[in-house]
Amino acid sequence: MRASTIAALGVWWLVACGSKAPVAGPTAGSYPRVVVLGIDGLDPDILQEAMQRFPERMRNFQALADQGGGIHRLGTSTPPQSPVAWSNFITGLNPGGHGIYDFIHRDPKTYREAPGTQTVAEHHDWNMPGPWKFPLSDAGDSNRSGRAFWSQLGDAGVPASVWRMPINFPVEASKGWSFSGMMTPAVDSAYGQPTLYTTDPPIARIADPKVRRIQIRNGRVRTQLSGPANPFRDGEPNVQVPLDLFVDAEAGAVALQLQDQNLVLVPGQWSQFVKVQFDLLPMGAQSVAGIVRFYLRGIEPELELYASPVNIDPTDPISPVSQPESASQTLADEIGLYYTQGMAEDVNGLKKRLLDDDEFMAQANLVLQERNRMLSLALQRYAAEDRGGLLFFYYSTVDLCAHMMWRLSDSEHPDFDPEVAAHSSEWWTGRPGSTWKDILMDLYLKMDGVLGEIRASIGPDTLLLVISDHGFAPFHRIFSLNTWLWEQGYLVLKEGQAPELAPLDPSFVPVYLASAVDWSKTRAYGMGFNGLYLNLKGREGEGIVAPGAEADALLTQIQTELEALRDDDPRWSGARIIVEAEWGSRIYHGARTAEAPDLVVGYNAGYGNSDESSLGRVPYAVLRDNLGGTFNGNHLMHASVVEGTLLTNGVLERDDLRLEDVTAEIFHQYRVAPAQPLDGHPFLK
Repeated sequence: MRASTIAALGVWWLVACGSKAPVAGPTAGSYPRVVVLGIDGLDPDILQEAMQRFPERMRNFQALADQGGGIHRLGTSTPPQSPVAWSNFITGLNPGGHGIYDFIHRDPKTYREAPGTQTVAEHHDWNMPGPWKFPLSDAGDSNRSGRAFWSQLGDAGVPASVWRMPINFPVEASKGWSFSGMMTPAVDSAYGQPTLYTTDPPIARIADPKVRRIQIRNGRVRTQLSGPANPFRDGEPNVQVPLDLFVDAEAGAVALQLQDQNLVLVPGQWSQFVKVQFDLLPMGAQSVAGIVRFYLRGIEPELELYASPVNIDPTDPISPVSQPESASQTLADEIGLYYTQGMAEDVNGLKKRLLDDDEFMAQANLVLQERNRMLSLALQRYAAEDRGGLLFFYYSTVDLCAHMMWRLSDSEHPDFDPEVAAHSSEWWTGRPGSTWKDILMDLYLKMDGVLGEIRASIGPDTLLLVISDHGFAPFHRIFSLNTWLWEQGYLVLKEGQAPELAPLDPSFVPVYLASAVDWSKTRAYGMGFNGLYLNLKGREGEGIVAPGAEADALLTQIQTELEALRDDDPRWSGARIIVEAEWGSRIYHGARTAEAPDLVVGYNAGYGNSDESSLGRVPYAVLRDNLGGTFNGNHLMHASVVEGTLLTNGVLERDDLRLEDVTAEIFHQYRVAPAQPLDGHPFLK
């Protein structure tokens, strides 16, 4: 929408974006300059501590805080999950408007997990002779409603480039470059699963298809690299391509041969990305291009080789990872091949202990260096854009490293390891005397350098906003919502069925809601990190709870009991487990409110739902220590526990800010009326 049309919408704009009426927009071809740095997980309290402890290394944050009146708290989404929070920012709407409520949603008819950010694909096959079939299915599209702010700015002619924006897959175009970020799948898995090739896999890993036992015969290993599932074959097996290793123990090196490419690694060395092609049909009639990088963990006493998840090849993407589509190729030409998967830092590698702490941080450092090269190019392009406009750039380093390394900074964490915490981290930080005990501080020090490059590049008239989607807190104790519901009688298992045994028990088998629950007696169940649903008649496949008074009374009862829960472990002094269980129908508004969880369970600092329960399982314990295999720092809690952060060189009119207010301020800066009323309001003078 052009500035000339906005005057006719003056009254509507007051409702949509607050008390500021629009003024005459910029002249054609000239737009205000606005730069937004999105740092996922940047916590206001940790940031303040880092600035106080290391003032000489946090000068850029301090300078920006001095310009804009300090560090400002930024209200996050409910629940404070990254896809939810960034969707609030992207659209300026609450989840009731944009429809993203969790990483994980559920299919109400089958009680199975469903992706929270993509629509469920419809799948039909045309069977052919032999092992082949022809897939007839629609790929899952974005589940987010509401157009992104940058595409609306583009409609008004405003140049806007967004780099690695979360929840931007499929990629939404802008009048500039638009790159996908978090929630972009890998070629071989939704969130990216690495592979470990080893001559001696621990017994606990043998059942993991991503841990491959290998044998050295005459100095050679013949194995395979697993790629995408093949939709053209019965059973949709993963496509495999040959991977050969040639081991020279005397020279201390391993040569790798993958298709027509050869590379040599020594222990502790990471390769560059290597291209690989997976043929889905004979003779290459249909193929998928990917990129993979390797890390040689060691040769003796055991050979261990790590392979990253197979990422979408940005030079030949199976699905566009940028708009225009050519931008991903151009970026690769400028900085080399790069991670395209949504969560580039390999948290799954560390969760599964396919990498140790130092190796994970080395891989995260590769991502950080890559992101820094992207930033330099983004700033160069932005400076060369004589029309002005908006630049958004995103960093995941703080969030994903804090998820995995928090335990080493927290001596009260059940999985705290004083020996590892005392290890030198100088190779990563460049700070003399640093150890992993100070990992949180050093993550923030790294971001000061990023902010410094931006401040040095932009002009004095450029509005700079540093925002985070949420803060961070410890994750000491794992609560399993479905197991609690079972103990209280709200969830009933079929006769002869019990919750899962401990994962290391030889008789362990997963217990899924969809197959193990007696739905004729079950009144409530959990799905997603924060979601609780009633087995509502007329909505769920086998619902028994009547809508209206019966449902409301049941919600009130469950809410009261959840909020009364206390941790009876003496280490935690009767701490509240849940701050508040909020009714979705009361906290959300918009066209998609009916899709919301019935209760949004907001955990206290130190607590969170188990991964198993989040995926629709019934695990073995209601409450247990967090001893690894999942995040050890977290933000999947109550919004009040993990508020986000805002810093700016602008002058604030008020300080009660939320993510949606930043969206409203962006629209106001360009005098563009949003396509629909926003939940936020401009806040700068």
